[in-house]
Amino acid sequence: MTKKEGRNTLWNRASYGFADIYGGGAFVVISTFYTVFLTKALGMPTAMAGTIPLIGKIWDAVTDPLMGNIADRTSSKLGAKRFWMLVGTIISALTFVIMWIPYTAGGSVTGQYIFYVLMYMLFSTGFTIVMVPYNGLLPDMIDDYTVRARFSGTRMIFSAFGAIIAGLIPTIMIRDNTDKSQYLTVSILFAVVFFVAILLTVLGTWEKQKEVNKTSVKETFTQSFTVFKSHSFRLFIGIFIFGQAAADFITGLAVYYIDDVLNAYGGGNFTKLMGVILVSQFIGMILFGPIMARTSKKFPILFGTPFRMVATLAMLFFSYEGAPFVVILALSFVIGLSMAGVSTSIYAILSDLVDVDELITSMSRPGICSGMATFTRKIAAGLSSATIGILLSMVGYNETLANSGMRQAASTQRGIALIYVFAQIVLLALTLLFAFVFPVTKKEFDIIRKEVARRKGNDDSKITKEEIAVCEKVTGFSYDRLWNRDNAVKF
Repeated sequence: MTKKEGRNTLWNRASYGFADIYGGGAFVVISTFYTVFLTKALGMPTAMAGTIPLIGKIWDAVTDPLMGNIADRTSSKLGAKRFWMLVGTIISALTFVIMWIPYTAGGSVTGQYIFYVLMYMLFSTGFTIVMVPYNGLLPDMIDDYTVRARFSGTRMIFSAFGAIIAGLIPTIMIRDNTDKSQYLTVSILFAVVFFVAILLTVLGTWEKQKEVNKTSVKETFTQSFTVFKSHSFRLFIGIFIFGQAAADFITGLAVYYIDDVLNAYGGGNFTKLMGVILVSQFIGMILFGPIMARTSKKFPILFGTPFRMVATLAMLFFSYEGAPFVVILALSFVIGLSMAGVSTSIYAILSDLVDVDELITSMSRPGICSGMATFTRKIAAGLSSATIGILLSMVGYNETLANSGMRQAASTQRGIALIYVFAQIVLLALTLLFAFVFPVTKKEFDIIRKEVARRKGNDDSKITKEEIAVCEKVTGFSYDRLWNRDNAVKF
């Protein structure tokens, strides 16, 4: 262990976590307000508006693997991943603002749609430049399973803090959700916050020097998808997609739920709802971090998700105008705590999958692994947004009424309530299933690390039958097929 690697201080952990103010906050602003901006402020049909983030995610299928390759191929005294995060600070700030520029295309809905598709693609590229290297940074900082858990827990606290400010400040500043200029003002403010947060992580973290992975561009896309050969990575993707999609349905439908179902957007009620959810997430991050370090990295999901499912189902009985808002806030508090468990687990698990991948391929590929994980997160957000737009259209949502500030039909209001509740329950059930069968705890991780050390010639101990069984269970490969570069470069 290097001297820097041994620095497990609060400041070290905080420095690592700062950048996730951007990672956790940017998507809260987007998932909560971007479709609202397009439909209520600009009058774009919901089905069209909902597909814009999804198209951006298809673009990510190109940029995320490339960024992972670029990060693994880069040599820099600053460290490859921090170098690209530094480059991404300005790009991220600028691309976040341009998404919210009001544009009517002279009354052409098609022209307006194309404009915002392109703007979202630019934002996604900026997000990739920062978050792919960032998601691959921790394995190059820390080797120890428990210390990684503490760093990940701290990161999630900052992610929750980012979500709090990104969820609350816009609700305070956007008093009229049909006013285009208010969204742009919010975007400029957050561009500055995100710039500073990423810069603090670049300046406060470190990377171990290692051999650069010289992967050709031709091999990049093959290698990106060979990470799915890992049994553990495939299960992780299930946790990631469904767990994050469940969160996206809350933020993506929150405005519609409060404004159209409860008719309670005014009087600060929306701010109260988002505040309760986000503050409870922040509390949950603080609670689940130490618990996770003492149990397993999937425990917060297994413990919190059933409570969230019950609380979400209970919301159905209070989804009407005039419902006691204090009950809705109480249920939202439980939901927020459980959301924290999922997020805490996901990013803690991700850093360990690099070691599993290395045992399979004999190659250290944190950039590629994080690239595909980041891509997965975006796909989850894109699919959520597209699905929300389609479902709103199916229940008869009228963007003309929305743009004029009028209420939706009673049947549409009920449809929104049903989507808000049952979509989450289905996604949560799938998250719970994947987490239950996920095979890596501290015991399995230590065995994987020990076997990697044997393969490198740094451990001369003999492997036991139990350890072989663990290696095969975690990787999905027979023992004699492990540590083979062909596993990385061939389908």
